[in-house]
Amino acid sequence: MSDPADPPITFYRLQACPFCERVTRTLQELGLEYRSRFVEPLHSKRDVVKRVAGVRTVPVIVDENTGVTMAESANIVDYLESTYGDGATDAETGTAVASGDGGAE
Repeated sequence: MSDPADPPITFYRLQACPFCERVTRTLQELGLEYRSRFVEPLHSKRDVVKRVAGVRTVPVIVDENTGVTMAESANIVDYLESTYGDGATDAETGTAVASGDGGAE
């Protein structure tokens, strides 16, 4: 099990990847804390991403809050906005929750 001090979202990414930067911007705009895991630039060497998500492409996020593991930047952005954005609802109660502005810098 992970350390309770660790952020619940793990973000697998590459340096200077425009698709990864799109996800980074969304995480920051939503004020979400996350940990970055930079992966091997060589596609065939991305074993950690393959183990986690079943693909070797990035970006990939793992959200321990919801149990979601997801690839593809557009899908990740949509997921983050619908789960943590202004229109997000609490999964247990179905009530709207406000998005926070504290957290990641």
